Amino acid sequence: MALVLSVERSSGPAGDVSVRVGHPLLDDYLVFLAGRARPNSVLAVAFDLKVFFTRAQKEPAEVTSRDIVNFVAAQRAPRAQSKVVRISDGGAGLSARTVARRLSSLSGLFAYLVVRGDAGVTVSPVPRGLITRRDRRNGGRRAPLVRRPTLLPRVLEPAEVDALVGALRTRRDRAMVEAMVLGGLRRCEVLGLRMADLRVAERKAFIADGKGGRQRVVPVSARFFTSVAAYLDDERPADAATDAVFVVLKGGRRGQPLSAYGLDEVVELARGRAGLAHATCHELRHTCFTRLREAGMALEAVQAQAGHASVETTRLYLHLADDWLAGEYRRASEAVDAQALAGLR
Repeated sequence: MALVLSVERSSGPAGDVSVRVGHPLLDDYLVFLAGRARPNSVLAVAFDLKVFFTRAQKEPAEVTSRDIVNFVAAQRAPRAQSKVVRISDGGAGLSARTVARRLSSLSGLFAYLVVRGDAGVTVSPVPRGLITRRDRRNGGRRAPLVRRPTLLPRVLEPAEVDALVGALRTRRDRAMVEAMVLGGLRRCEVLGLRMADLRVAERKAFIADGKGGRQRVVPVSARFFTSVAAYLDDERPADAATDAVFVVLKGGRRGQPLSAYGLDEVVELARGRAGLAHATCHELRHTCFTRLREAGMALEAVQAQAGHASVETTRLYLHLADDWLAGEYRRASEAVDAQALAGLR
């Protein structure tokens, strides 16, 4: 019997989101995952599982490593009649990041089924990677099935940030953008701010639910708190029944928490009015940390501000901070030149 799967998303009375694909084992895993990940992550995993099992047409216990490898090859193959080639890596199929994410989704599912013990899965069919001669010399570490390129994110120049802020229509929008470009908050962290999270006297914000469930307290520029105060005084509906800081200002959802789609639309429309080629919420966050690093902020401090679990993630901003890299190169180059001149004397 053919597997017919479809991703369905529903919201409960308490605002909780449930995602289903129409298969008992897969749906059980999505319920399990919902307690560990954000709704959007669960939705992405549900779509990944639907794509794989719709193609494989096998029950989880019947899946083999060959099925996984064939799936990776099919995902990387050019799309039918597609003439689009990505500039970043020259590929015409799905990006390496997307394929790697789908592999991760499958790996998580089969790890769950192995631990569960009643699904007929005793060993995960998802290969951990490829063993090469170099890997054998390095203690058995495996090369990944899909190599993800490390791409530097785009950031905005100071004039572009000024143009974007100038194109915003409300004090609320200005405060949200400043939270990202001055404090480095993620989109979900901006929308997750509650009234009690704003520590105005200290000029700090408490991030109650950061990525990976990590909490932190971060300083934010006084400009942000000035914009928030103006928004709360003049724009936020007095009858709003939520303690979320940023809410919808008009329409049928007036006074309800602003959605991620709503914030993306605010930034997108402002970008168009400002005539910018690019500007997203995450680019604003990248811009914040790049400028902080250029100004001399220690890498460990940038890591704490960003809420990164590993400093390796934060090292990205060393490459974006051109002034820092140029200064380091100039000092090293001058030292090398001085040594060469001393050897000629």
